[in-house]
Amino acid sequence: MQIDRRTILAALGATAAFETMPSEALADALEHYLNDQLDQTAGAQQVAAAERTVRRGAGSLFILRGDGVAPLKQLEPMPPNPTLLDFFRLRFAPANHVLQSATRALKTGMSEETILACLLHDIVLSLIKPDHGWWGAQLIEPYVPEKVSWAIRYHQALRFYPDPSVGYAYPEMYYNIFGRDYTPAPHIEAAYKYARKHKWYMEARLITVNDLYSFDPNAKVSIEPFIDIIGRHFKQPKEGLGNDNSPVAHMWRTIANPDQPL
Repeated sequence: MQIDRRTILAALGATAAFETMPSEALADALEHYLNDQLDQTAGAQQVAAAERTVRRGAGSLFILRGDGVAPLKQLEPMPPNPTLLDFFRLRFAPANHVLQSATRALKTGMSEETILACLLHDIVLSLIKPDHGWWGAQLIEPYVPEKVSWAIRYHQALRFYPDPSVGYAYPEMYYNIFGRDYTPAPHIEAAYKYARKHKWYMEARLITVNDLYSFDPNAKVSIEPFIDIIGRHFKQPKEGLGNDNSPVAHMWRTIANPDQPL
Protein backbone atom coordinates (compact mmCIF):
# COMPACT_ATOMS: atom_id res chain seq x y z
CA MET A 1 0.00 0.00 0.00
CA GLN A 2 1.32 3.44 -0.92
CA ILE A 3 1.69 5.82 2.03
CA ASP A 4 1.94 9.58 1.62
CA ARG A 5 2.99 11.78 4.55
CA ARG A 6 0.60 14.56 3.50
CA THR A 7 -2.32 12.14 3.42
CA ILE A 8 -1.48 10.93 6.93
CA LEU A 9 -1.28 14.53 8.13
CA ALA A 10 -4.69 15.25 6.66
CA ALA A 11 -6.14 12.16 8.32
CA LEU A 12 -4.77 13.31 11.69
CA GLY A 13 -6.30 16.75 11.25
CA ALA A 14 -3.28 19.02 10.83
CA THR A 15 0.50 19.23 11.08
CA ALA A 16 0.20 20.75 14.55
CA ALA A 17 -1.74 17.75 15.81
CA PHE A 18 0.86 15.43 14.27
CA GLU A 19 3.74 17.20 15.99
CA THR A 20 2.16 17.14 19.45
CA MET A 21 1.07 13.49 19.48
CA PRO A 22 3.19 11.06 21.55
CA SER A 23 5.29 8.65 19.50
CA GLU A 24 3.18 5.61 20.43
CA ALA A 25 0.02 7.44 19.38
CA LEU A 26 1.64 8.30 16.05
CA ALA A 27 2.49 4.67 15.31
CA ASP A 28 -1.02 3.56 16.24
CA ALA A 29 -2.49 6.33 14.07
CA LEU A 30 -0.56 4.97 11.10
CA GLU A 31 -1.69 1.39 11.68
CA HIS A 32 -5.30 2.47 12.15
CA TYR A 33 -5.09 4.60 9.00
CA LEU A 34 -3.88 1.58 7.02
CA ASN A 35 -6.69 -0.55 8.46
CA ASP A 36 -9.24 2.09 7.49
CA GLN A 37 -7.81 2.30 3.99
CA LEU A 38 -8.20 -1.46 3.56
CA ASP A 39 -11.78 -1.36 4.81
CA GLN A 40 -12.51 1.56 2.51
CA THR A 41 -11.26 -0.50 -0.43
CA ALA A 42 -13.53 -3.33 0.70
CA GLY A 43 -16.57 -1.08 0.70
CA ALA A 44 -16.46 1.26 3.68
CA GLN A 45 -15.85 5.00 3.35
CA GLN A 46 -13.74 7.27 5.53
CA VAL A 47 -14.90 10.47 7.10
CA ALA A 48 -12.88 13.54 6.15
CA ALA A 49 -10.68 14.84 8.97
CA ALA A 50 -12.49 18.17 8.94
CA GLU A 51 -15.76 16.38 9.67
CA ARG A 52 -14.42 14.40 12.60
CA THR A 53 -16.89 14.40 15.49
CA VAL A 54 -15.35 11.75 17.72
CA ARG A 55 -11.99 11.19 19.38
CA ARG A 56 -9.40 9.39 17.26
CA GLY A 57 -9.25 6.58 19.80
CA ALA A 58 -12.90 5.64 19.30
CA GLY A 59 -13.41 2.18 17.84
CA SER A 60 -14.56 1.91 14.24
CA LEU A 61 -18.12 0.96 15.25
CA PHE A 62 -18.50 4.39 16.87
CA ILE A 63 -17.23 6.46 13.94
CA LEU A 64 -19.51 7.93 11.31
CA ARG A 65 -18.66 6.51 7.91
CA GLY A 66 -19.85 8.13 4.75
CA ASP A 67 -19.93 11.71 3.49
CA GLY A 68 -20.41 13.27 6.93
CA VAL A 69 -24.05 14.00 6.15
CA ALA A 70 -25.64 10.59 5.70
CA PRO A 71 -26.78 8.92 8.94
CA LEU A 72 -24.89 6.11 10.57
CA LYS A 73 -25.44 2.77 8.91
CA GLN A 74 -27.96 0.73 10.84
CA LEU A 75 -26.35 -2.41 12.21
CA GLU A 76 -27.95 -5.79 11.69
CA PRO A 77 -28.98 -7.27 15.06
CA MET A 78 -26.81 -10.00 16.51
CA PRO A 79 -28.33 -13.47 16.97
CA PRO A 80 -29.43 -14.46 20.51
CA ASN A 81 -26.28 -16.51 21.21
CA PRO A 82 -23.63 -14.83 19.07
CA THR A 83 -20.48 -16.68 18.07
CA LEU A 84 -17.10 -15.31 17.07
CA LEU A 85 -18.05 -15.92 13.45
CA ASP A 86 -21.20 -13.83 13.95
CA PHE A 87 -19.04 -10.96 15.21
CA PHE A 88 -16.74 -11.26 12.21
CA ARG A 89 -19.75 -11.18 9.88
CA LEU A 90 -21.83 -8.48 11.58
CA ARG A 91 -19.41 -6.24 13.51
CA PHE A 92 -15.80 -6.72 12.38
CA ALA A 93 -16.42 -6.95 8.63
CA PRO A 94 -14.69 -6.52 6.29
CA ALA A 95 -11.77 -7.25 8.71
CA ASN A 96 -9.49 -7.21 5.71
CA HIS A 97 -6.23 -6.66 7.56
CA VAL A 98 -6.57 -9.43 10.16
CA LEU A 99 -7.79 -11.85 7.49
CA GLN A 100 -4.74 -11.01 5.39
CA SER A 101 -2.47 -11.45 8.40
CA ALA A 102 -3.94 -14.86 9.27
CA THR A 103 -3.87 -15.92 5.61
CA ARG A 104 -0.16 -15.13 5.43
CA ALA A 105 0.47 -17.12 8.61
CA LEU A 106 -1.53 -20.04 7.19
CA LYS A 107 0.29 -20.02 3.85
CA THR A 108 3.71 -19.92 5.51
CA GLY A 109 2.96 -22.99 7.62
CA MET A 110 2.71 -21.45 11.06
CA SER A 111 1.03 -23.17 13.99
CA GLU A 112 -2.73 -22.96 14.45
CA GLU A 113 -2.30 -20.92 17.63
CA THR A 114 -0.17 -18.38 15.75
CA ILE A 115 -2.71 -18.26 12.94
CA LEU A 116 -5.49 -17.64 15.47
CA ALA A 117 -3.45 -14.88 17.13
CA CYS A 118 -2.97 -13.20 13.76
CA LEU A 119 -6.69 -13.50 13.04
CA LEU A 120 -7.65 -11.88 16.35
CA HIS A 121 -4.82 -9.42 16.96
CA ASP A 122 -6.67 -6.25 15.85
CA ILE A 123 -10.37 -7.08 16.23
CA VAL A 124 -10.59 -4.88 19.34
CA LEU A 125 -10.15 -1.82 17.08
CA SER A 126 -13.89 -2.02 16.56
CA LEU A 127 -14.22 -1.09 20.23
CA ILE A 128 -11.20 1.08 21.05
CA LYS A 129 -7.85 2.01 19.51
CA PRO A 130 -5.37 3.20 22.20
CA ASP A 131 -3.26 0.42 23.74
CA HIS A 132 -4.96 -2.04 21.42
CA GLY A 133 -2.54 -4.85 22.27
CA TRP A 134 -3.62 -4.82 25.90
CA TRP A 135 -7.31 -4.28 25.16
CA GLY A 136 -7.23 -6.96 22.46
CA ALA A 137 -5.65 -9.54 24.77
CA GLN A 138 -8.22 -8.81 27.46
CA LEU A 139 -11.11 -9.16 24.99
CA ILE A 140 -10.24 -12.74 24.06
CA GLU A 141 -8.42 -13.99 27.18
CA PRO A 142 -11.17 -16.24 28.59
CA TYR A 143 -11.66 -18.04 25.29
CA VAL A 144 -8.22 -18.81 23.85
CA PRO A 145 -5.01 -20.55 24.94
CA GLU A 146 -2.99 -18.28 27.24
CA LYS A 147 -0.22 -18.16 24.67
CA VAL A 148 -2.54 -16.53 22.12
CA SER A 149 -3.73 -13.69 24.35
CA TRP A 150 -0.16 -13.13 25.61
CA ALA A 151 1.09 -12.80 22.03
CA ILE A 152 -1.60 -10.28 21.16
CA ARG A 153 -0.82 -8.21 24.27
CA TYR A 154 2.87 -7.85 23.42
CA HIS A 155 2.75 -7.58 19.64
CA GLN A 156 2.00 -3.87 20.08
CA ALA A 157 5.39 -3.24 21.69
CA LEU A 158 7.39 -5.57 19.44
CA ARG A 159 6.41 -3.61 16.31
CA PHE A 160 9.08 -1.03 17.15
CA TYR A 161 12.02 -3.40 17.58
CA PRO A 162 13.73 -5.39 14.80
CA ASP A 163 14.52 -9.08 14.96
CA PRO A 164 16.79 -10.23 12.10
CA SER A 165 16.29 -13.88 13.08
CA VAL A 166 12.81 -13.80 11.51
CA GLY A 167 13.49 -11.08 8.95
CA TYR A 168 11.67 -8.35 10.85
CA ALA A 169 13.31 -4.98 10.30
CA TYR A 170 12.23 -1.67 11.80
CA PRO A 171 9.44 -0.59 9.43
CA GLU A 172 10.75 1.83 6.84
CA MET A 173 7.32 3.47 6.71
CA TYR A 174 7.83 4.50 10.36
CA TYR A 175 10.92 6.43 9.28
CA ASN A 176 9.06 7.96 6.36
CA ILE A 177 6.09 9.08 8.39
CA PHE A 178 7.49 9.78 11.87
CA GLY A 179 11.13 10.66 11.18
CA ARG A 180 14.44 9.20 12.33
CA ASP A 181 14.09 10.42 15.92
CA TYR A 182 10.97 8.37 16.65
CA THR A 183 11.12 6.96 20.18
CA PRO A 184 8.63 4.48 21.68
CA ALA A 185 7.02 5.46 24.97
CA PRO A 186 8.66 4.13 28.18
CA HIS A 187 5.89 1.58 28.83
CA ILE A 188 6.39 0.20 25.32
CA GLU A 189 10.13 -0.23 25.84
CA ALA A 190 9.51 -1.89 29.20
CA ALA A 191 6.99 -4.27 27.60
CA TYR A 192 9.48 -5.11 24.84
CA LYS A 193 12.26 -5.91 27.31
CA TYR A 194 9.93 -8.14 29.30
CA ALA A 195 8.59 -9.92 26.23
CA ARG A 196 12.06 -10.41 24.72
CA LYS A 197 13.05 -12.64 27.65
CA HIS A 198 9.77 -14.53 27.84
CA LYS A 199 9.31 -18.15 26.73
CA TRP A 200 6.49 -17.03 24.39
CA TYR A 201 8.41 -14.18 22.81
CA MET A 202 8.32 -15.73 19.35
CA GLU A 203 4.53 -16.08 19.45
CA ALA A 204 4.17 -12.29 19.72
CA ARG A 205 6.99 -11.68 17.26
CA LEU A 206 5.31 -13.78 14.59
CA ILE A 207 2.23 -11.55 14.81
CA THR A 208 4.41 -8.58 13.88
CA VAL A 209 5.94 -10.54 11.01
CA ASN A 210 2.51 -11.29 9.56
CA ASP A 211 1.13 -7.89 10.56
CA LEU A 212 3.59 -5.69 8.69
CA TYR A 213 3.01 -7.21 5.27
CA SER A 214 -0.78 -7.50 5.45
CA PHE A 215 -2.01 -4.23 3.94
CA ASP A 216 -2.57 -5.28 0.32
CA PRO A 217 -5.66 -3.47 -1.04
CA ASN A 218 -6.00 -6.08 -3.81
CA ALA A 219 -5.90 -9.18 -1.61
CA LYS A 220 -8.91 -11.51 -1.70
CA VAL A 221 -9.49 -13.02 1.72
CA SER A 222 -12.22 -14.86 3.60
CA ILE A 223 -12.97 -16.20 7.07
CA GLU A 224 -13.69 -19.65 5.62
CA PRO A 225 -10.15 -21.12 5.90
CA PHE A 226 -10.12 -20.36 9.63
CA ILE A 227 -13.45 -21.81 10.73
CA ASP A 228 -11.98 -25.15 11.81
CA ILE A 229 -9.05 -23.43 13.58
CA ILE A 230 -11.52 -21.27 15.50
CA GLY A 231 -13.51 -24.38 16.38
CA ARG A 232 -10.44 -26.12 17.79
CA HIS A 233 -8.89 -23.23 19.72
CA PHE A 234 -11.61 -20.69 20.58
CA LYS A 235 -13.82 -21.69 23.54
CA GLN A 236 -17.15 -20.46 22.29
CA PRO A 237 -19.54 -20.04 25.26
CA LYS A 238 -22.88 -21.80 24.73
CA GLU A 239 -24.70 -18.69 26.01
CA GLY A 240 -23.05 -16.60 23.32
CA LEU A 241 -20.28 -14.01 23.57
CA GLY A 242 -21.53 -11.22 25.81
CA ASN A 243 -24.07 -13.45 27.57
CA ASP A 244 -21.70 -15.76 29.45
CA ASN A 245 -20.94 -13.62 32.53
CA SER A 246 -17.20 -13.76 31.83
CA PRO A 247 -14.95 -10.89 33.03
CA VAL A 248 -15.05 -9.46 29.48
CA ALA A 249 -18.68 -10.15 28.56
CA HIS A 250 -19.39 -6.41 28.81
CA MET A 251 -16.83 -5.73 26.07
CA TRP A 252 -18.54 -8.14 23.69
CA ARG A 253 -21.95 -6.66 24.58
CA THR A 254 -20.65 -3.20 23.75
CA ILE A 255 -19.44 -4.37 20.35
CA ALA A 256 -22.75 -6.11 19.77
CA ASN A 257 -24.76 -3.02 20.79
CA PRO A 258 -22.67 0.11 20.14
CA ASP A 259 -25.83 2.25 19.91
CA GLN A 260 -26.76 1.54 23.53
CA PRO A 261 -27.14 4.97 25.18
CA LEU A 262 -26.32 3.83 28.74
